[in-house]
Amino acid sequence: MKIGVFDSGLGGLTVVKALQEVIKGADIFYIADTKNAPYGEKTSEQILQYSLDITEYFLAQHNIDALIVACNTATSAAIKTLREKYPKLILIGTEPGIKPAIEQTLTGQVGVLATPATLGGEKYQQLALRLAKDKEVTLYEQACPGLVEQIEKGEIHSSQTYVMLENWLKPMRDADVDTIVLGCTHYPLVAQVIEKVMQRKLHLIETGAAIAKHLLALSKEKGHKNKGELHISLYHTSTICLDLVAKILKQDISMESISL
Repeated sequence: MKIGVFDSGLGGLTVVKALQEVIKGADIFYIADTKNAPYGEKTSEQILQYSLDITEYFLAQHNIDALIVACNTATSAAIKTLREKYPKLILIGTEPGIKPAIEQTLTGQVGVLATPATLGGEKYQQLALRLAKDKEVTLYEQACPGLVEQIEKGEIHSSQTYVMLENWLKPMRDADVDTIVLGCTHYPLVAQVIEKVMQRKLHLIETGAAIAKHLLALSKEKGHKNKGELHISLYHTSTICLDLVAKILKQDISMESISL
């Protein structure tokens, strides 16, 4: 099986890491579109075009069987069009895990950290409105402009990153939030810092494991045997932080710069 995965940067590698634990007998091709990062501060039209260009590249160069949009922002802007344009692909998007957060919270206070584009998107708004009715909960939504850039630079434990998170999380800490949705695939990389700022044990909701299980189920329906080796290739459209790649994926992978 050939799997294409993309994100605006290296955050989507948290999804690839989850795939490593579940998927066998496959080639994973990952594109970090660092030239156009961060997606969270681009227009929906721009993000849709990036997503279409990347999908065409995957099909032309690797003839992929499955596509994972490992970016909440790109999912919100492009998943509907991608499904209409490529009906034969196994196609999985990434959405903030509001449902499991609502199920797990004990205080009824749930935080949502995401990019401005994700929180402002119609897909997220509809999801939040529908799910919040299922249980007595209060959602504390916080856009995190600049956090993706800090992570991409490898500045995960820097004082600047800590100050940013302190400013965003203080209202959640004061409100006794016990569950936080990591609504961007980059954000699991600062999970330790989030817990330090919140000063309590938290349910941190990310979606990589759920995506991996969903892909396995869909691929088996199409005859995938899930046996054999897993190969990972990383492509990037501009510079990347190699230390961050090594931190996320603890194995040797091939890397190549490309133009789209």
